[in-house]
Amino acid sequence: MTPFQRIETTAAEETLPAILLRIVSELHDVAYLIERVEPQLLDISDANILASPEAVKVVQGIDLAVQKTRGIAEFIDTIAGTMPESWTVDLATALSLVKLTEMQRALGGGLHAHSQPMAKAAGDFDFF
Repeated sequence: MTPFQRIETTAAEETLPAILLRIVSELHDVAYLIERVEPQLLDISDANILASPEAVKVVQGIDLAVQKTRGIAEFIDTIAGTMPESWTVDLATALSLVKLTEMQRALGGGLHAHSQPMAKAAGDFDFF
């Protein structure tokens, strides 16, 4: 039996498909946050920003980052949907390496909570 095939779970163990779905949720949040940067960048720049080849590369890079993040999310989502619910993993070590507390909670909790709530008021920030 491999570490992914234990059926009984302890407090730190969870089903792999559920964990992967929380990762998918986080990746969609990341894509959304990156996507919000592009119009802001264009708003704060002068009107000739797109005349600069380097600036165009940055804007294209933002688009590519969003597409790649969403693509990885869909890839993981598809894999998670095909694996047995009986596969479990111990999250303790992996969660200890996640530095953002809210993300640690979102990835480790049983709910599909987002680590970066989209409804946060403008100007809210956390000191780190």
